[in-house]
Amino acid sequence: MFEKDVAIVTRHGLMPAFAVRPDGEGPYPVVILYMDAPGIREELRHMARRIASAGYYCLLPDLYYRLGTVRFDLPRRDERMSAVVVACLRSIDNERTTDDTAGMLAFLDGEAEANAQKVSCLGFCMSGRYVVAAAAKFGPRIASAASLYGVGLVTEDEGSPHKLVAKVPGELYFAFAETDSAAPPATIATLQEALAATGVVHDVDIFPNSEHGYCFTAGRCYQPEAAEATWAKLFALWKRTLA
Repeated sequence: MFEKDVAIVTRHGLMPAFAVRPDGEGPYPVVILYMDAPGIREELRHMARRIASAGYYCLLPDLYYRLGTVRFDLPRRDERMSAVVVACLRSIDNERTTDDTAGMLAFLDGEAEANAQKVSCLGFCMSGRYVVAAAAKFGPRIASAASLYGVGLVTEDEGSPHKLVAKVPGELYFAFAETDSAAPPATIATLQEALAATGVVHDVDIFPNSEHGYCFTAGRCYQPEAAEATWAKLFALWKRTLA
């Protein structure tokens, strides 16, 4: 595989990102991997490499770039580090991430190895709501979006994903943990009701015996059965929507 660190021009400055794709000229279909709240780390790069190994050009942006270079040593996480993580995640919102997505799409248009006419967005945790916002904002350009144990999916603000799904022309996939205080059953039910009231193609999974963060191998909540089932759904989604 070929990988590189890049700098993407956005309305707010230069955003660092990690890009990885198979060897060869391509062009390869594109998956944008939006980070979770703990931010850029090697585990996310490994996920990007897994996506690329299946034949995709994967772009992993650093959404905290407005704050400088933010990196967390997660094995030493305590209450004080968690407070900083929360402060960082509150520094971004729908507007900022869609601005950043516009910059990413422009960057991808200039990459000869990327077939960016149709793109899929993948977001974990914090970014679960932002991939829905991107799919609503950029219309047919976003062929599909997947939100994995997303937070803030049902809120009072107008940018709440359950209010935006009606504006999404692409396919949506939502995966939830069975036990997750950030996405309790009531939240999932409200989202499903909103999806059912639209014509958007969608799928919702709730994986048994799982907790928030079940896809991350380095985390205490890693659940391999649920994680691999989710990956299977993702690769099927990309094969279906990025062909």
